[in-house]
Amino acid sequence: MQTKDEGKEKSLILAATGDSLITRRLSTNLEENFLSVVKLIRSADVAFTNLETTIHDYKGYPAAQSGGAWMVSPPYVAEELKWAGFNLLSRANNHTMDWSEGGMFATSEILDKVGLTHAGVGKNLAEARRPAFMDTAKGRAALISASSSFAPWGRAGHARRDVQGRPGLNPLRYETTYHMRRETFDVLRKLREDLGLPVRAGEKPEELSLLGVRFAVSEGVEIEMRAHEGDLEGNLRSVREASRQADWVIISLHTHERGKDNYTPAEFVVTFARACIDAGADAVIMHGSHVLRGVEVYKDRPIFYSLANFIYQSRCLQKLPEDIYERSGLGPDATPADAFDLMAKGFYSSDRPRAEDSAPHLTGSTHSILAISKFEDRRLSEVKLYPVTLGPERHRIHCGYPRLAPGDLGKKIIDIMTKLSSPFGTQVEYKDGVGIVKLES
Repeated sequence: MQTKDEGKEKSLILAATGDSLITRRLSTNLEENFLSVVKLIRSADVAFTNLETTIHDYKGYPAAQSGGAWMVSPPYVAEELKWAGFNLLSRANNHTMDWSEGGMFATSEILDKVGLTHAGVGKNLAEARRPAFMDTAKGRAALISASSSFAPWGRAGHARRDVQGRPGLNPLRYETTYHMRRETFDVLRKLREDLGLPVRAGEKPEELSLLGVRFAVSEGVEIEMRAHEGDLEGNLRSVREASRQADWVIISLHTHERGKDNYTPAEFVVTFARACIDAGADAVIMHGSHVLRGVEVYKDRPIFYSLANFIYQSRCLQKLPEDIYERSGLGPDATPADAFDLMAKGFYSSDRPRAEDSAPHLTGSTHSILAISKFEDRRLSEVKLYPVTLGPERHRIHCGYPRLAPGDLGKKIIDIMTKLSSPFGTQVEYKDGVGIVKLES
């Protein structure tokens, strides 16, 4: 009897990118350094991106709370992604429910129609959490897509025998505890008493809950973030399922959460990524921070903690809900261009810098990485990091397309990835315009 391992395809090329906030056509761009990116994507057996938008003709309704902008893209965008070479899309992110359930379901219909494999959403939690499968010439690939960053009402819920489930995304919730010294802790406890706020049932003497935030006594100051046990185990169960049903298993996690700074992943996502590989995943791809984070090779499998933005066209949206105009003080005759002009001037405090981030040694949200990983004989044989720029110096209608970063800029991006990957024991060599991850022989 043939075993699964004997029947597996043993080689694969995986192209991994970060966030794609795509609202424009790609196929009309004839720039050489853009087409070079497309060629790399098309060369892969599995080509992944995070679809951080919804795709429809304004189906559903704009939600009361969005992921930052009410992302909606014309239906032709699905064909454009396919033209570029993508065949595997993650859907679980903070923009999944920007247009409520109607927008989410309409997006699924359009992606299914053009034949793009996608994961991370569904009419209930079982559907949102289950692997999506794609057959390739190099074997069957599976994708599990989860998010730790989302509006609370946007997560999918389980169905019961007598009640339907809740549509939404596959969550990886987390619990935060703020550790502090006794004197500060006592001040907070006294404040809670003075305000007459309730005490959480089962609360220990060295813990307290205040306005939904958890605090604990410690020797020093620390922020502890732990993955929700139910969500962690639920996602790992899907990984184990996928590893028995596919040759290759890809995990996607959308996470804005940070460690000591925005370029460091939160500890709970590091734990999650390694646990996924222990459970049978072949690669873990993270996105959401909109800046670069490091690369780790764990048990001969790559973990990309953030590949930053790959396509960033959120300021070319054709329509915006009233909420955006209201918060900017624009009247009923205002247009999207009026709102985007204010955003370009930094009107919204939540806007990220368009070129260099606040740390001068790090690139901001308009520089990125296209990662190409090769597997041979089921082993990771090569990881190349191609530096990408989205053209921050250009006007917003031309900015946001991924182009290979030239010369000194490309080297700077790779130097940054080298620095960010070092804490994970990963070495990156810059050679011929590309970062090459050093692997154990």
